Amino acid sequence: MDYSIKIGGEAGQGIQTIGDILAHIFAKAGYYVFTHQDYESRIRGGHNFYQIRFSDRPVTASKREIHLLVALDKESIPLHLKELSSYGQVLYDSNYLKKKYEDPSFLDVPLFEIAKERGGALLTANAVAIGAVIGMLGMPPEIMYELLKRTFSKKGKEIVEANIKAAEGGYKFAKERCLTCNFSLSPFEESKYLISGTEAVGIGAISANLRFYAAYPMTPSTGIFNFIAEHAKDFDIVVEQAEDEIAAINMIIGASYAGVRAMTGTSGGGFALMVEGLSLAGMTETPIVIALAQRPGPATGLPTRTEQGDLLFATFAGHGEFPKIIFAPGSPEQALYLTNKAFDLAEKYQVISIIMLDQYLADSQWSYSSLDTSKLDYKNYRLKGEELQKFEVYKRHLLTETGISPLGIPGISTHLIITDSDEHDEEGHLIEDAETRKKMVEKRLFKKLPLIKNEISPPLIYGVKEPEIILLCWGSLYGIVKEVVDNLKRDYSISMIHFSEIYPFSEDKAWLNLLKKARVIINIEQNATSQFYKLLRMETGLTIEHHINKYDGRPFLVEELEESIHGILKGL
Repeated sequence: MDYSIKIGGEAGQGIQTIGDILAHIFAKAGYYVFTHQDYESRIRGGHNFYQIRFSDRPVTASKREIHLLVALDKESIPLHLKELSSYGQVLYDSNYLKKKYEDPSFLDVPLFEIAKERGGALLTANAVAIGAVIGMLGMPPEIMYELLKRTFSKKGKEIVEANIKAAEGGYKFAKERCLTCNFSLSPFEESKYLISGTEAVGIGAISANLRFYAAYPMTPSTGIFNFIAEHAKDFDIVVEQAEDEIAAINMIIGASYAGVRAMTGTSGGGFALMVEGLSLAGMTETPIVIALAQRPGPATGLPTRTEQGDLLFATFAGHGEFPKIIFAPGSPEQALYLTNKAFDLAEKYQVISIIMLDQYLADSQWSYSSLDTSKLDYKNYRLKGEELQKFEVYKRHLLTETGISPLGIPGISTHLIITDSDEHDEEGHLIEDAETRKKMVEKRLFKKLPLIKNEISPPLIYGVKEPEIILLCWGSLYGIVKEVVDNLKRDYSISMIHFSEIYPFSEDKAWLNLLKKARVIINIEQNATSQFYKLLRMETGLTIEHHINKYDGRPFLVEELEESIHGILKGL
């Protein structure tokens, strides 16, 4: 069993609500679920869609072929009908679209009429659509009713009852009228979790003892902001909407200097404004974490689309030379653990950690049977009051063998804690002499970097043990490339090497030997210039001949990537 549903409509029609509730219904029923969204940069109008794939086996990407199209606007049918499978169905409302289709694969559901008959407001038409989808699939409605009750519980009993009645009306209508529906669902299994990329980053940050989050809202990072703000009271987190991104990074530098773990989130344009602050954190050795959610640029670009176009910018951002750590999770599970790790390493080595995701990963949802929370850890690397008081003289930038200075918190002892954005001595006072400058650069960079490299995990190798063909990728391409490897391994000796801990590169170079032995390497990136490959070549000298690049703002689909790979392999 492997079905895909696409809900198409205009911004403001509630397609996200329909999609989200349906996705949670399928996860609650025990199916594996993957969702992704496509939406325009506008509050109302335009054409958006929400795609859900659910199966009785793990799924980690979207496919081109769909089995049920919910057409809430006129554009959905001409745009997506060609994607419909041979036994697919289209759900639409002829009264609303002002057009009637006689094709037996079209089910005309009077969404607004049913909502009105059931005593609900027109807003409950979305619940009618949800009920109709469940009816067309032949799925029992009990989980749907439970999810609707949970979704609308905060809005009052009347709203809950109105939506349940509306959903019941849609369910019965579709169940009785969809005579050509031929879906076969697997039995229900144990309920699964459904989590998005932004939620995972938020949970990872909270598990790492986040205490201060400041940001200026910028798609697609705003979901992290919203999630943390929603749970701020429960976990004693101060959340501040800054006036701009310059203020946001300076706020988190101040908060971290004052003794708490701090984070901001933004996209490319906002990160550009943060770069001077990035260097300030580098010079003062102030641990901070930044979530950089990429979207197509330059300038405003495509604000609601996806791309992996900021990797080299993030790697080399900042004036002067100082270490930073870059993570690029490929799934919500990786986002959860790597965000936790980002905080740990930032504070341990008093450096900057950057978590790179993109619109695709930020907004997509994955299902999991369970997530191992034992991997989430919190270690405090800051000195307590009594530990700080033991120093006869406290030097914030003390020169040590490791380059890591004792990290004190201002105000918890009689010691004065000083740092400066100018080059400084061990105590934090500004200097001009060459010898101190040389020692401080070596402390911040050459002493810390080898230790950080030992903390970086090597890339994930997935597939056959000694492959002839290797698909190389990073970040959000994990799920799609993994599924393509599963599909192609019947015909090829093929594996994936996926990087999620990007920079600096791990000291473990077993993956590099595997690349050197492979007959064919195909580098796959969601940008125009193969930015990760450029970084790889700079670090290792390895050259790669074959590249697949996508830079139209839309994610890869399973069939699309397979066709591109076949095209390369057939040409060899």
